[in-house]
Amino acid sequence: MENRDLLIKFKKILPVALVVASAVLARILPHPPNFAPVAGIALFSGSYLAGVNSFLLPLGIMFLSDLVIGFHSTMIYVYGSFFLIVLLGRLIKKNRSFIRLTGVSLTCSIIFFLITNFGVWLNGGIYAQNLTGLEQSYAMAIPFFKNTLLGDFFYTFALFYGFQLITLLLDNFAFSKESD
Repeated sequence: MENRDLLIKFKKILPVALVVASAVLARILPHPPNFAPVAGIALFSGSYLAGVNSFLLPLGIMFLSDLVIGFHSTMIYVYGSFFLIVLLGRLIKKNRSFIRLTGVSLTCSIIFFLITNFGVWLNGGIYAQNLTGLEQSYAMAIPFFKNTLLGDFFYTFALFYGFQLITLLLDNFAFSKESD
């Protein structure tokens, strides 16, 4: 019975641990600008994790990786966008179809784009503090939006379907009885 309890705990912890480890590595290792896993992690967390853990996972990953790559003045907007993406993930708990994941992944990219570039403009120093400056902030960010979209689609599908695959493999794995 002890092995069974251990296996049940292992089956619950391993997929999430693999997701966390791969996300931290993907954020720290060199990658194209804005091609990052955190929006996919936030969406995944909101969809699969309960309570405060759904927020702690993506924000914790951000914090840990920011310790390595550095903090910046627009972090509140970045973290805030991921907070909203976790909430979006909660909306798809009962329907994680391909079409639904595609739509929410696109929405994640748009949320991140709108909030973070508004934050860049609001913090000042780069763009004029008027409507023209805000338009410039968004216009200058458009070239990066392609990688945001690609990264969000890639990591969303990799995480959701990777998690399903790992779970399926673990569900089919059982300890065999040791023979004397």
